[in-house]
Amino acid sequence: MKQTTPYFTFDGNAREALEYYKDIFNGEILELKTYGEANYPTPPEANEKIIHGKFQKDEFYLMVSDAFPSHSVSIGNNISFVLEFEREEELQTIYDRLYVNSTVVQELQDTFWGAKYAKVKDPFGIVWDLSYTNN
Repeated sequence: MKQTTPYFTFDGNAREALEYYKDIFNGEILELKTYGEANYPTPPEANEKIIHGKFQKDEFYLMVSDAFPSHSVSIGNNISFVLEFEREEELQTIYDRLYVNSTVVQELQDTFWGAKYAKVKDPFGIVWDLSYTNN
């Protein structure tokens, strides 16, 4: 694995949270994309909400998004951990192992942002975002 990154989900205020963390940690916002800018089917009321944002301060990274309009945010489902893999085979192995006793939130698939990606909730309630991008 290359790195593990916390991923926070917000209820419509992800942009505000990113700006807050930028000020608190004196870092920078590396990426910021709205649902409207992404090639992802969403209702019009989601167009200005954040589908993905990335923050960095030195070696610390943080990712954020606003919840999809039909999903609610509550304590416990508002954070996941992104595992970024160096090799696709490693991603597949971890996905296959998690798949057995976990709840698959999003099947392993190619994405519009160029990664192979899956989201899995393990038996202990921890959500893992598994990602491999061939650079």
